[in-house]
Amino acid sequence: MEKRLLTIQDISCVGKCSTTVALPLISACGIECAVLPSSVLSNHTASGYSGWTFRDLTGDMLSIMNQWLKEKIDFDAFYTGYVSKAQIPLILEIIEKTSRKNAITIVDPVMADNGKLYAGFDSDFPQEMKKLVRKADVIMPNLTEASLLLGIEYKETYTKEEIEDIAKKLRELGAKNVILTGVSFDQKMLGIAVSDGSNFEYYFTEKIPVSFHGTGDVFASVVAGSLLQGKSLIEAGTIACDIVVESIKATVGDDTYWYGVKFEKAIPALLQRIYQIFTSL
Repeated sequence: MEKRLLTIQDISCVGKCSTTVALPLISACGIECAVLPSSVLSNHTASGYSGWTFRDLTGDMLSIMNQWLKEKIDFDAFYTGYVSKAQIPLILEIIEKTSRKNAITIVDPVMADNGKLYAGFDSDFPQEMKKLVRKADVIMPNLTEASLLLGIEYKETYTKEEIEDIAKKLRELGAKNVILTGVSFDQKMLGIAVSDGSNFEYYFTEKIPVSFHGTGDVFASVVAGSLLQGKSLIEAGTIACDIVVESIKATVGDDTYWYGVKFEKAIPALLQRIYQIFTSL
């Protein structure tokens, strides 16, 4: 039976983020990608657009699940992104009722960056997100999100000892494996810290001094697809970091692409990495 992943996050109809990133990248990894939209927006909410439409789909989630149960539709993996507080208990129910044997849950606890919660999230949202983190096989927080989950102060710089302590405490919340993003120990390199409880590994790429919307979604989607193709945590994180860098490099210099990265240009590189997975079987 082919592996099937369900991604649960919003759809921004225009703008390179969330489901419009996850669906093509996970598919490129050779994994069937089903979607459960948490909401639908005309476009993403980053600065540059004058506004957006928004429709909350919380009320549809359980009826969709119930139809899946009638059709005997189930999943090998669940990958969550931007969701609301009210949706978290529904997501936990959906995971419980539609999981195949040994299904895994991959959580990108999207809620904050640069030391602040995203607009629209209340201060108690991290406490609710903990309920999803507690059930996760893999979580992929940035350092702001990690700080909020742990109730500790966010800092601009960290030592290795502090990073490893954060990862340890995140696992104590219940997450089996942690990929911390946005880790840096100098101004030239940026990367990830990976912990499975037994090992602690790092991977760094060159730090490109630009900021683009949606790179976290590119990273998380490639991690999800790579893990389902049998890659280890550090291997999946390494591929994802490299694809993010390729996407950024393909975008830098094009002023018309202020709303996201050209991840499509990096798909050939992703296919090459996945092809190596296939030929190793």
